[in-house]
Amino acid sequence: MSAVNDTKLNAAVFLLTGLPGQKDIHLWISIPFCLVYVISIVGNSVILFIIKTDPSLHEPMYIFLSMLAVTDLGLSITTIPTILGIYLFNSREISLDACFAQLFFIHSLSFIESSILLLMAFDRFVAISNPLRYASVLTLPRIAKMGLLFVLRGFVLTFPLPFLLKRFQYCQANILSHSYCLHQEVMNLACSDITVNSIYGLFITLLMVGLDSLLIFLSYVMILKTVLKVASPTECLRALNTCVSHLCAVVLFYTPEIGLSVLHRFGKASPPLLQILLGYVYLLVPPLMNPIVYSVKSKHLREQIIK
Repeated sequence: MSAVNDTKLNAAVFLLTGLPGQKDIHLWISIPFCLVYVISIVGNSVILFIIKTDPSLHEPMYIFLSMLAVTDLGLSITTIPTILGIYLFNSREISLDACFAQLFFIHSLSFIESSILLLMAFDRFVAISNPLRYASVLTLPRIAKMGLLFVLRGFVLTFPLPFLLKRFQYCQANILSHSYCLHQEVMNLACSDITVNSIYGLFITLLMVGLDSLLIFLSYVMILKTVLKVASPTECLRALNTCVSHLCAVVLFYTPEIGLSVLHRFGKASPPLLQILLGYVYLLVPPLMNPIVYSVKSKHLREQIIK
């Protein structure tokens, strides 16, 4: 009877994992996660409040920054409560439906953040390459349409993932190596043919993250060509300085994103701790650092925060 109950339990839930071998100090480990959560929520909320209340910040660059802040808030709210549940209350169980919902929001919001970073690269390209037409190219209605298009792209392409996973039977070990659910990991626990999931997951990753990162790279190549034509070194540095905060956001987002995707698909022999730490960096560092980076680099934003 006990074996039957265990089988039912395994079929109904997944078990999330914290840092392996560190169960005795979970309470201490929870402290930095609590700080990250609070700073991410407060930092991004302050950015949104300042941009909304200050009419002088109703410009394309700050509107894209507010979109980024909303996405980062969504990622923090979706993931960190689950992580804190493990370290504070040893709450490791997550139902299949809750897991599928969580991975849907994690992947869709990550794809939307990738799209917003692309829009911000386009914003910098227009501002530097054709400053006289900047206001006429990036009008508010056009920005709203582009933002809505990329949000729909992220949600629509991610929408099939939970349903593709729901059709499987999970008869293998139901222990996930992360403190949250990811599509690549959940599908590997299925005792069915996962070819369709694997191909579709790779397809949307290449279409979203791969294409966006390529277009961002090309944008900066064109920005660099434009800047190098500027005669004055001072003007050249001033133009490049406007891109520093965006470049930091791009590096913070794409480096762990691409690294984690590669490890899940091709790094089966990699140390589990490496995957766990990279997973935390992938989801927790961008929402934490983006408000700090933009507040430091944007003089106007920094002044409003101090006020």
